Amino acid sequence: MVMVSVFRSALSAALMAACFVQFSAGAADMQKDGCKKSSSSFDEAKVVPYLKGRTDKDPLSYRVGEEIVFTVTLHGAASFPDGVAATWRRTGDDGVEESGAWDGKSPLIVKTRLSRAGFMRLTVEPRWTLSGKRWREKGAINDVFFDGGAAADVFKLKQSKPEPEDFDKFWQTCREKLDATPMTSTLEEIPSPGNEATLYKVKVSCPGGTGVTSGFLSVPRKPGKYRAVANFFGYNESWSKKAYTPPKTVSATSINFYVSAHGYELCRKDEYYVKLRRAVQSNGFGHGFDPEQNKNPETCYFCGMAMRALRAVDYLKTRPEWDGKNLLVAGGSQGALQAMWCAAFAPGVTESWVSIPWLCDVGGTEDGRNHGDWYPKWVKGLDYFDQVNIAKRVPSTCYVAIVRIGLGDYIAPPCGTAIMYQSLKCPKRAVWVQGATHDFVPQEPQEIEW
Repeated sequence: MVMVSVFRSALSAALMAACFVQFSAGAADMQKDGCKKSSSSFDEAKVVPYLKGRTDKDPLSYRVGEEIVFTVTLHGAASFPDGVAATWRRTGDDGVEESGAWDGKSPLIVKTRLSRAGFMRLTVEPRWTLSGKRWREKGAINDVFFDGGAAADVFKLKQSKPEPEDFDKFWQTCREKLDATPMTSTLEEIPSPGNEATLYKVKVSCPGGTGVTSGFLSVPRKPGKYRAVANFFGYNESWSKKAYTPPKTVSATSINFYVSAHGYELCRKDEYYVKLRRAVQSNGFGHGFDPEQNKNPETCYFCGMAMRALRAVDYLKTRPEWDGKNLLVAGGSQGALQAMWCAAFAPGVTESWVSIPWLCDVGGTEDGRNHGDWYPKWVKGLDYFDQVNIAKRVPSTCYVAIVRIGLGDYIAPPCGTAIMYQSLKCPKRAVWVQGATHDFVPQEPQEIEW
């Protein structure tokens, strides 16, 4: 493990900007579900107060029982304003909870230990004592807070639940259904935001009961052969204008397919998507969260989503403009989930670029760890879609880059992501970010590269 200040990707910043709808030239810049700002795009925020948290050594290098020392400091202000007080709270995979107060005048020092292999979390929240709201300066883009962590014996972590005995049979059946369904597609050209590429609305047939694969396809105008990229959206992002309206930029150097997670019609009025999102709820749960639905992998919402994602990659391989070699997938959070399904089960994927990967070792919640702030209840059917099991099937011909894992991200808890990463047997890379949550990256981020 090496401390790094920037993520040195195998692709250039220009390629990152051109290829992925979720990525900007800063490799850690993911949209919701991703980070609001990249580690290199905080210029407008540097004049406002913020908290910085650091450990006394690499936060991923501790051993069970070893003392972990956190130092949290206030920057951009000498102290908290009148009426603001801070509390800190330590939780962790070992079940230990500690808390205290901090006045902000001198550094906060928190000393703790982990009694089992796993992660501990430290949150520090300055709040207005009257309203209880977190402190945010006028004009600032974020609250002032710290949410980070550290790990002990991270390479000894093991998957919480055994994978289903028929895991491979299930996915083989999915693949066979896709291969047995004739691929038909419709393309409707729509105005492009740039002259570099032609833009289409696309529908591609899927096996019965799984809807259609839909999305926006941009193809470079200049004749030639190009790499192809399937871009996938996060959970809430997949219901947003970002997913159902045309992309704001197009690439001159790659074919890009911006894939709907839900197979819906594109460019409809907002009301259509609001109603559709309600319609796919099950027993009052949002898509993918109903425990009853998730007991059986075939009735789990993620089954249809996976089929649509795999079909998107299949379709890209039919494009005459594709170079026949470079086939990439990318996404953050739920988008990372879809990308990794494709890396494992869409033949020919050469690179998977993901961030804040969601649904890793979901069963960890049954083992007293991996408790997320927003996480489906574990039932056996989810194991078929869990990224830990998926990662084992990614072939050695595919390169996987996890460009951001937040040590304060408890929508995609770090414990599960660590196990997922270790399950990969292919060329791989990962960047951990201290103080980053699911939708936030701090100023001056400390990054640890694996």
